[in-house]
Amino acid sequence: MRKYLFILVLAGAILLLGSVALAQDVVKFGAAEPMTGAMAVGGELCWRGYELALEQTPTVLGKKIELILVDNKSEKVDAANAVSRLIERDGVVAVFVSYGSGMAIPGGEVANKAGIPLISGTATNPLVTQGKEYVFRACFIDPFQGQVMAQYAYETLGFRKSALLVDIAQDYSVGLANFYKRTFEQLGGEIVSDTKYNTGDQDFSAQLSQIIASGAEALFFPGYFGDVALIAIQGRELGFTGQYLGGDTLHNPVLVDLAKEAAEGLIASTFFAEDQPATPESEKFAKLFREKYNLAPDAVSILCYDSFNLLVDAIERANSFDPVAIKDALAATKDFQGAGGSITIDENGDAIKPAVLVKIVNGDYKYEATVYP
Repeated sequence: MRKYLFILVLAGAILLLGSVALAQDVVKFGAAEPMTGAMAVGGELCWRGYELALEQTPTVLGKKIELILVDNKSEKVDAANAVSRLIERDGVVAVFVSYGSGMAIPGGEVANKAGIPLISGTATNPLVTQGKEYVFRACFIDPFQGQVMAQYAYETLGFRKSALLVDIAQDYSVGLANFYKRTFEQLGGEIVSDTKYNTGDQDFSAQLSQIIASGAEALFFPGYFGDVALIAIQGRELGFTGQYLGGDTLHNPVLVDLAKEAAEGLIASTFFAEDQPATPESEKFAKLFREKYNLAPDAVSILCYDSFNLLVDAIERANSFDPVAIKDALAATKDFQGAGGSITIDENGDAIKPAVLVKIVNGDYKYEATVYP
């Protein structure tokens, strides 16, 4: 009996040691993205970027990378809880929260308090990183993006009257609209209509009728592509003939699929143009993405791909999995050659990088211009 007990104990010890050894050979990254709810399509785009990056770089410092995904359900409270779960239960060394600013702001607060680095690929609202030394991003921020679009509308396109249609449920939309408005008015332009809606609304006829009556030459609608597709369709049906303008969330082939000819001519600020690659990594990403998903690359996927690689680069430069060392390495990032362009992290944890403008022509996104900070 003692002999059998000894064998059982020995077997258990071997299994325990094996599992410990296995755990020591794995490093965990966390992703808290909206896989269900109003922003679920964005979460899927994020996952494609992370998934592709993981396939290309499955290890770091000799450890296998395990990427743990938690659904934040497109809700701010759930975004905070998802980050807490990844840190406290799963023991991740860093977290990604990209889609969108409304999820990254509360998620960043949790990560910063816990002393765990968080990288957001696509959240452009300034509040995402403000006052948070452990929070970083791979994208430019809305003050720059809003300024770029307003200047382009006023100086390059020659518009003097612009309208706004803003999703008041989303921090991204509200913030970007405010920065566009401030710059457009400073330049001498007039915001002739400033209307609102909520994520998921289906009928925009009242707002669009007001915009048409205002005589607006351009409509800036910094929302998420599902809602914007409906707005674009309804606007053309009601007779709006002005220029459609938007932010980085509109650089998405799904928008074209949904809005079809109503999206023709739309101009958006974004991070890359497939027909004008910024770096060798841009061309590599586009090729890999098309081969894997049989889809045109989008801004969200490319920035999440860059976020993953930015974290790997920081760990390698730090030569450590210690969160403080990773944070310091991320803060020191300079001229990182990402698929979405070169990234230098400034003192606020924000990416210094140019804005690329694209225009929808015959159903494809075509390079329009590059604007440097």
